[in-house]
Amino acid sequence: MRRPSPRRLLAGAAAVAVLAGAGTWTAVASDGGGPAVREAARTMDVDGVKLDTSYFTTEGSKKRPAVLLAHGFGGSKDDLKSQAEDLARDGYAVLTWSARGFGKSTGKIGLNDPDAEVKDVSKLIDWLARQPQVELDKDNDPRVGVAGGSYGGAISLLAAGYDSRVDAIAPSITYWNLADALFPDGVFKKLWTGVFFNTAGGCAKFEPALCAMYDRVAESGVPDAQAKQLLEERSPSAVGDRIKVPTLLLQGQTDSLFTLAQSDAAAKAIKANGAPVDVDWLAGGHDGGDLESARVQSRVQNWFDRYLKDDKSADTGPAFRVTRTGGLDSTDGAARLRGASANTYPGLTNDTRAVRLTGTQQTFSNPPGASPPAISALPGLGAGSGGLAQLSSLGVGLSLDFPGQYAAFTSKPVTDDLRVTGSPTATIRVTSTTDDAVLFAKVYDVGANGRSQVLPSQLVTPIRVTGAKDGKDVTLTLPAIDHKVEKGHSLRLVLASTDLGYASPAAAASYTVALKSDLKVPTAPDVETASSGLPAWVWWLPLAGAGVAAALLLTARRRTATPAPDPENSDVPLRITGLTKKYKGGDRYSVKDLSFTVEKGQVLGLLGPNGAGKTTTLRMLMGLIKPDGGEIRVFGHAIRPGAPVLSRVGSFVEGAGFLPHLSGRENLELYWQATGRPAEDAHMEEALEIAGLGDALARAVRTYSQGMRQRLAIAQAMLGLPDLLILDEPTNGLDPPQIREMREVMIRYAAQGRTVIVSSHLLSEVEQSCTHLVVMDRGQLVQAGPVAEIIGSGDTLLVGTAAPVDEPVVEKIAALPGIASAVVTDDGILIRLDADGSPRRLITELVRLDVPVESVGPHRRLEDAFLTLIGGSA
Repeated sequence: MRRPSPRRLLAGAAAVAVLAGAGTWTAVASDGGGPAVREAARTMDVDGVKLDTSYFTTEGSKKRPAVLLAHGFGGSKDDLKSQAEDLARDGYAVLTWSARGFGKSTGKIGLNDPDAEVKDVSKLIDWLARQPQVELDKDNDPRVGVAGGSYGGAISLLAAGYDSRVDAIAPSITYWNLADALFPDGVFKKLWTGVFFNTAGGCAKFEPALCAMYDRVAESGVPDAQAKQLLEERSPSAVGDRIKVPTLLLQGQTDSLFTLAQSDAAAKAIKANGAPVDVDWLAGGHDGGDLESARVQSRVQNWFDRYLKDDKSADTGPAFRVTRTGGLDSTDGAARLRGASANTYPGLTNDTRAVRLTGTQQTFSNPPGASPPAISALPGLGAGSGGLAQLSSLGVGLSLDFPGQYAAFTSKPVTDDLRVTGSPTATIRVTSTTDDAVLFAKVYDVGANGRSQVLPSQLVTPIRVTGAKDGKDVTLTLPAIDHKVEKGHSLRLVLASTDLGYASPAAAASYTVALKSDLKVPTAPDVETASSGLPAWVWWLPLAGAGVAAALLLTARRRTATPAPDPENSDVPLRITGLTKKYKGGDRYSVKDLSFTVEKGQVLGLLGPNGAGKTTTLRMLMGLIKPDGGEIRVFGHAIRPGAPVLSRVGSFVEGAGFLPHLSGRENLELYWQATGRPAEDAHMEEALEIAGLGDALARAVRTYSQGMRQRLAIAQAMLGLPDLLILDEPTNGLDPPQIREMREVMIRYAAQGRTVIVSSHLLSEVEQSCTHLVVMDRGQLVQAGPVAEIIGSGDTLLVGTAAPVDEPVVEKIAALPGIASAVVTDDGILIRLDADGSPRRLITELVRLDVPVESVGPHRRLEDAFLTLIGGSA
């Protein structure tokens, strides 16, 4: 197919006409107090196709750059309204539209056909050039950027390749070469391709040539040259040498549809053209996980500020960033995220390390009809924040390989943690009883027990080997990942004959595979976890600062004799033995015979219902009240009112005690002076940097908001950088995003070798923040130990479903081997595994029973364990 030239695409602006009476204006108020956004909905006629569009601007005559926002496959312009409004408030003229065949737009879907969808974008740019609010670089040349995800990400790249008026782009989770994405190495990615065509409403919604191509390939199971050419012509790679504008590439790690290799190819090609390119690997993708929408939107906006507004102060972020995952956020089921970055994009084969694999030559079968197939990713299951890929990042292995249908080669346990960032490679020799062999290569992270294994991001690499009958050496490029292999774990290279997501040869065959090289693992050592300062407002905690300081002054004059230090416990932050307290006139003990120990680096959660004795325990720990019996030792020193070792303790038990007429800085200085310690020991500037109050430090505290007072209070608690930090209900008054960052603060503080004790009624926060727990009830210890032990092994899974599941199907699930029970809830099916059950086997059976699975995740949380421990006391 002949591709139109950019000149041809720029011609014919008159073909775009606003239909009479089809435009409507809507004023959108700003919740944040910014300027009101005006939305104009229009239907545009483009060469006989009606495109449903919306144009977002704010009042004012000032010229502004424009942004085109493109939606994902199966979506419409309505998906982009919130982002469009935000960009409009930030000083852009924003145009959204529903692509051909989607939303209210007419026409056939062309998968970004240069003669259709790409041409439409140029007509939309023509229209923007005629709008009075839009800044022009020259006549009919608006200052314009294009952004979009998935299908919309590809049109961003294509627009830059076909229309020289595009000035900057920000495509996300998209493809560079669609033929390579759907037919990798000549293997048909049948499930994802089927999702493509069915999501849009069936084959008839597509251009006839695409429909015929899909029918032909789906029936044969083998992509032909014509099919590859058809998709390549619709791919950004076809015009890769023309894309010369600043490009922010955002790609998903949990994505078996458009892998990291797609953005890698794009980055290399665009960089070779001399354009600025930044690469950002997101936690989520088409297979599920967190797409980090807020962070991504902010980075895209900064990218456009820099390259459309020419704002050189705009922070566009590092040249390369990757989000790393670990642990679940029980507030919403999302994964905990942390960024790592480098000043240059490392590519997929940076700084490789050879890992020796062991295993003899192995023979296995491709079964007749390629059934049963191995399971890796399940397209469609990853909707939202759940999905198999997220579970793999959390150490839950749900992949399945059938005995006799794969070869495996395993390394010795690694002696240190190994971070894999990029695509591992290896060379094997393949011999087949047929000329054409199809294999699926994957690398597992095998646990220290040698049995449990996890497939990072649930990704596999398909390989078609032609001429394999006489034996052939093949170099494998495994899926690009960012994954930490923990010390004591092993790597296992598996070559399988089948995979559920792909078409394998239907004819039975026998494959023999032998190793020809080590596994070469990219490590990208220059990519480091972000070391930026802790988020300022996270430190907004109330602190009994002035009260504690006064207590220190008063008690310093009447110290009692203190037992001698215990040298054996000099490195133990806290040891409590037989602690007892009964208030005068009370009818029961507030604390009775309490004993527990806290080690360095722990974040210990103190839990219990109201009246359990938590606050009394903390007040005794800080020397504010005297116990009736027992002993508290901090770093081997017994605690008494005014004990010198209290200088190593920072604490908050009640509300802040600031003097309202003094400034924030003056309050901190006064507090430190009251402790009687040298000024140089305060680490004042470090505490102020943490607080992040800026110019507000010079203002009187009476002018502070509650949030600002909290920031000041935590800075006060951190003065002196105490070795033991005690926090009573630190998240009171914070909203969910602030609570999350507070969690990170505590984890990071402990990671520096210090210790944190936190008392909180928010069980989900304690579960995520703490490494260890002490559970109290009626003043006594109920249980103490690591969080994982108290919560339990997590033998209960919540299976989210796209539609309600009938009771007979639930009964079948409950009757499966390894299943103790299955119960329908408002959120899906709650399934409890027995001792013989495994998540991997469960997923296999759910697929067999045609259960419309959307997400799978561990269900048992701290709340369950807590209620079990304290019974009805809560």
